[in-house]
Formats: sequence, C-alpha cells, structure tokens
Amino acid sequence: MPHRPSTSANPIVAIVGPTASGKTSLSLDLAEALGGEVVNTDSMQVYRGMDIGTAKLPPAERRGIPHHLLDTLDVREPATVAQFQAWARAAIADIRGRDATPVLVGGSALYTRAILDRFEFPGTDGDVRARYEAELEEVGPEVLHARLRALDPAAAERIEPENGRRIVRALEVIELSGAPFSARLPVQEYDDPATVQIGVEIERDVLEERIRERVRTMFDAGLLDETERLLANGLAEGRTASRAIGYPQAVAVLAGEMDVAEAQERTVIATRRFARRQMAWWKNDPRITWVRYDDPDRVARALAVVRDQRT
Repeated sequence: MPHRPSTSANPIVAIVGPTASGKTSLSLDLAEALGGEVVNTDSMQVYRGMDIGTAKLPPAERRGIPHHLLDTLDVREPATVAQFQAWARAAIADIRGRDATPVLVGGSALYTRAILDRFEFPGTDGDVRARYEAELEEVGPEVLHARLRALDPAAAERIEPENGRRIVRALEVIELSGAPFSARLPVQEYDDPATVQIGVEIERDVLEERIRERVRTMFDAGLLDETERLLANGLAEGRTASRAIGYPQAVAVLAGEMDVAEAQERTVIATRRFARRQMAWWKNDPRITWVRYDDPDRVARALAVVRDQRT
C-alpha cells in the first residue's frame, strides 16, 4: 500500500552530513527546541551491543528525549533498506500522531533518502541473487565492484567496494530490469512535502582530524572488548552488522592479523572514504539548508528553516 503523507502540522526534520561532523548534538538541540523525538537513521545503531564502534549516544546523554530505532536487532539479524524505510516511517507517524516533531539523524545516506523521498523498491529473484552471492564468496567484493563500475559507474560511486551485499543487489537489479541500478535510487521528491533537511557543513581537514580522534577514542574506550563480546553473540554470522566500519579491523586485531595502530589507521581510511560517499549523496541536493558545524547560531538558523516550512 502506498505511504500516505501525514496531515500533521509538525514537519519531518532530518539532520544530514558526514560522520563526525556534529549531527548528533544538533539533533538533540532541535528536538529540545521543537518538543521532538529522535529517529535514528544509522543502519548499524539498530544493533544491540554495537555501541562504541557506532558512536551510539549513551542513554544518559540523550537529555531525556525519546529515541527510536536504537538497539532493536540482534547482530545476527539482517536489515534491508526496505525494512528500515517501513520502520522509520511507522515511527514518524507515531511521533506526529502524538503532536511531536520527528527529528531524523544518522550517517546512512541511502536510508535517509529512502525514508524521506518517494522510493519504491525494485523486485528480486532468488536464483539470480544466489548466483551473485556464490560469485561474491568465490572472487570477493572488489571483482564484483569492478563489474558494477563498468555497468553503472554512478551506482559504483555510491557503493563501497567492500560492501558485497549492496554490490550483489545492484547487479541483480541491473540484470532483472535491464536498466542502471542508479536509475532506481530515490529521486529528489519528498514522500511528505512537510519535510526539512538541515546539513552540517565542515571543512575536510577539520573533519579528518575529528575522524582520527573518534577512532582513537573508540579503541581507547574498549572497541576490542566490545567486538569480542559481539563475536560471542554471532557478529561474524551477521550479514549486515559485521560490515560496520571498525569491527572488521578490530576482528583482525583479535585474530592476530594486525596490530592496533594499523587497525586504527585502516579504520580512519575506511571512515574517511565513507564520509566522501555520504557527501556524494547530499552535495547535489538543493533542498538541504547547510549550517556550519561551529556556527554559534546554527540552532537558530536551523529552527528558522523549520518554522518557515510550517508557515
């Protein structure tokens, strides 16, 4: 059944921007000012126990603001974009039904776009999917990513070379539809017109230092111990959770395949690459109002955009 936009006066407010740019603090400030509730749009923060590696905000730091779609899945359970879209839209409808304002925040750009924009998911074929998954197991994601780049450079630019699951999905859709996978991605048309996007703008060199500091903090705070606990709970079998940046590097340290310094550097590189791919989603979206990460008036500016939407 098609999604029916809410008639609530409260807009949907989404905070976007690269990882480590300060989206979380801005989301809390806006939720406080608007009487809102936060909806997580990070594909990995839905997993219980994945706290340090996903920079999940501890409950004590959530300022008493209700948060949705955090800690809802076991690490063994897969999660698709289609599922996440349904969960998030249900949470948004529930929040607005209580006359509160949903404030979306998270680092998964595709998930955010799938929630906000008109996007119907293409079909699937179990045999085709199984064939590509078997090939993925045999040759690895880089080979399939190279094939995707030859078939659909725009899709390859948005999908990480390590993300075998999304590469398989893109190749499946291309084979079934005969059209580029990128043509099936969300278009810039809000599913509900009462939607506002606020982007957090930050210089690349500042962002890289913040990423390095975040990675150091993760390892110092016990990422290795957290990963060991998650492995005992089935992390290695989780098709979605096991891909979260930082955990494969921590697994390699635990297995004696690299030292902590190398794991940190590889995590920084992967995070930096992820941030670039995030910005590829947002840089050409004229609907986003950008505020600087260090602007003392960023909350006031963001609130002005929200209030303009209401009038």
